[in-house]
Amino acid sequence: MTVSAHHPRCIWRLPTVKVRTGLGRTTIYDLMKEGRFPKSRRIAGVHAVGWDSVEVEAWIAVQLGEVA
Repeated sequence: MTVSAHHPRCIWRLPTVKVRTGLGRTTIYDLMKEGRFPKSRRIAGVHAVGWDSVEVEAWIAVQLGEVA
């Protein structure tokens, strides 16, 4: 998987993931439990989590049929 020149790899917090995917919090966490959405990672301490932007963008591409 490569990083797009327009979107460098970064950590997205939940509000950004919700906006980018159009999914709600419960749906995101349910899909994660089912192994159908990228896993969140702990960041900056015990209580903060975030998602790898490249992994979420790849998931979006699959949902849109852009990846075979």
